Formats: sequence, C-alpha cells, structure tokens
Amino acid sequence: MTQRRELLRHAGSLVLLLTAPRLAFGASIVAVRVWPADEYTRVTLESDTPLQAKHFVVGNPDRMVIDIEGLELSPALREIVGKVRADDPYIAGVRVGQNQPRVVRLVIDLKQAALPQMFTLAPVAHYQHRLVFDLHPTVEPDPLLALIRDKEKAERQAQAAINDALGEFIDRSKGNNSKPPAAPPPVAAASAPPESPAAGPAAPPGPGTRKAELDAKEKKKIDRLVIVALDPGHGGEDPGAIGPSGLKEKDVVLQIARKLRERINAEPNMRALMTRDSDFFVPLNQRVDKARRVQADLFISVHADAFITPQARGASVFALSERGATSTAARWIAQKENAADLVGGVNVKHADSHVMRALLDMSTTAQINDSLRVGSEVLGQIGKVGKLHKSRVEQAGFAVLKAPDIPSILVETAFISNPEEESKLKSADYQEELVDAIMTGIRRYFAKNPPLARNRQL
Repeated sequence: MTQRRELLRHAGSLVLLLTAPRLAFGASIVAVRVWPADEYTRVTLESDTPLQAKHFVVGNPDRMVIDIEGLELSPALREIVGKVRADDPYIAGVRVGQNQPRVVRLVIDLKQAALPQMFTLAPVAHYQHRLVFDLHPTVEPDPLLALIRDKEKAERQAQAAINDALGEFIDRSKGNNSKPPAAPPPVAAASAPPESPAAGPAAPPGPGTRKAELDAKEKKKIDRLVIVALDPGHGGEDPGAIGPSGLKEKDVVLQIARKLRERINAEPNMRALMTRDSDFFVPLNQRVDKARRVQADLFISVHADAFITPQARGASVFALSERGATSTAARWIAQKENAADLVGGVNVKHADSHVMRALLDMSTTAQINDSLRVGSEVLGQIGKVGKLHKSRVEQAGFAVLKAPDIPSILVETAFISNPEEESKLKSADYQEELVDAIMTGIRRYFAKNPPLARNRQL
C-alpha cells in the first residue's frame, strides 16, 4: 500500500511538471485575422482560452493601445503585423511586444481617428474563443448621398464619352474634302436619362400638366431613382457554407452581387446599394437597416447554401412568413441563416435590442405579398437557367427579410454542398446567366408594380 501511494505521488508530481509551462504561459493564440473595409476594420484574436484586455486611444498621432493579460508573445501573435493591408482605410500598421510579464501590448497605428469597440465571442462553429476589435469611422457616411454622387459621376463619364465621340466625328469630317456625312442624331444628356419603363406612361396634357412638370423639376434627384438593395450573405469571420472543393459561400455570392450591381446601375434611373462590397461581416439587423436608410424599393439577399445531404440541388427563392416555414428544408435553412450573427460576431453591448426586436416584429402582410410577387418573377426567370429546388416561392422566418416596408426576397443560387452545383457556381458563364435571370425578374416586377415617390422625411 505504501509503495502504491508513493507511485501516485510521483505521478501527480509528473502531471504538475507537464502542465507547469502551460500554466505559466496562459492562453495560446490560435489565429489572428484582419478584415479591412470602408465601413469598419475588424481585428480578431482567436485563442484556446478566453482573453482579457484593456484598451485606450491616444492622439497625435492617432493610435489604439491594447494590453492583453495572461498572454506571452508568440510567433502566432506576431503574424498580425503582416496581416495589415496597404489599402486598409483605418490601420497604418501594428506593433506588438511584451509590455510586462504575462501582458502583451498591441499598438495599432491609425490612418484616421476612429471609434473602437472591443468585445469577446464564445466558441461557435469552428471557432474557439475570440477577442474582437472593431474600428468604426467617427462620422458615419450617408449611403443615400453616396448613391446620388455615384450616379452623377457615372452620368458625367457617360456624357464625356459622348462628347469625345462627337468631337472625333467632327474632326474626321473636317479632314475629308468631300461633303461631310450627316451629323449623328443628337444624344440626350446623360444627366437627364429617360424615364424608366417602370414609371408607367406619361400623363396626358391638361390644365395641371405644366404645374406637374414644374413640381417634378423641383423634386430631389433621389425621387427619380429606383433603389435595389443587394445583400451578399455572410462575409468576414462568417464564411457561410463551404463546398466540397473548398469554395466559400461568402466569396461566390459577392461575385454574383457585384455583377448584378453592374446590371442594375446600367439601367436608367436605377441604382444598387450593396450591404457589403468586400469581405467583411455585416450583422443581420444592419443589413435591413442599410436598405431602410436609403428607402430601398427592393431588397435581394444572395446566398448559395448547403444542406445536410449533398444530393440537394436547384435554385430557390424565399420570402418572409408570418405563419411558419412552408417546408422542413425552408425552416432548416432559415434557422441556419439566422445564426449568422453568432458566427460573424456581433457586439451585443452596442446592439439596440429594443429597436432590433421592434423591427423584426413589424413585418406586414402587404410587404409579404409584394415579396411573393417579386419572388415569383425572379423564380420564373431562374427556372429558365437551371433546375429549381422548388417550383414556387418558399417562405420562412428569415431575419434578413423582415424590413416592414421593403419587398424582400432571399435567392439561393444553388446548393454549394452539391459537387455539380458547386462547379456551376464557379463558372463565370453560369453567374452571368443567373444575373440575367434575376435582372429580368426585377424589370418585370417593377413594370407591373411601379415604385411610389420616395418619402424624403424618413
């Protein structure tokens, strides 16, 4: 018995010796990531145990100082220095060092004054513990003003191209001794594009016509814009579904949304707003809020999801449901998409839970009916491109579709979990065909449902 106790004592001592370095060094860094974007830049430190940190901002020059406790400097942490991109709007560089025993200091040199937010995220999906730093602009840009300026810039460029072509035509005519050819027909100024077909036929002349024309000229330019909010799903920390060959949903839907934006912006009096135009995460409620801030006439969320079996295939279109999902698959997909905030990482302390809850409870029957209309138009066109998963618009409780005043649909372009459909999603030709189909559906919807004048008081 005495010998057995002696063996147990030595075994316990051995365990303590083996774990001593672990206790001394505390947490270990698993990965570091930097997600730059115009809207905000996110820095993520992933570790095997929770990290505790303090931060403060210093001016002249602007920089953010972060002290992380219970941590020793490691090669994995040093990698953050090389993660900063030259085009990062907020971070000029990062310095890292052992400030005190078991305290690592990060100094983030800023390109501009920023509002930092720090929070932690519990393990979820394939992530362990995460310490997150978000750098937001001190003044949030106006998205509607940005749309108007973008449109005006495109119009100036188009008019300049017309003027250059006309000048070249005149120069060639002057250099010809024979009678110059007839001048080309005059081209309408790009700053005054023709009315969209969605606006309906012009009003017949009458006593009030002149006054109506004058009133129309006094309206702001935003009243002539049909705004479509495009929402590429996932992004940043949230890759979305991943195909058999490694294709990430967040990447392919961004490619499709960018192509769709080009098609929309090429339409007279129509502009596209992207909820994200690069690889960063946008919380679900902010996606809805962005569309509402520009008083969008339509909201389209683009996805390429996965299912529990690789056999699932075909494109789908979803609208919101107040009475529950129309199928088990629709319910499963909605639950998965609604969990995106957990993976992408939301700063709960800064989220207005009351506004969020009120917004998600304000869905209306009218909005759902309009969503079903546009969904049917889009689904009918996508069905001409490839196989459909369901021949009708499905419904489920997608949080991202709950704008109470904007027709909203979610388009599942294909099942990325299906090897054949993943291959199609990689194809530029398939993406173009898909964009053509969605654009045709958008045109058909607005031709039958002209958007009302925008309320500038919102």
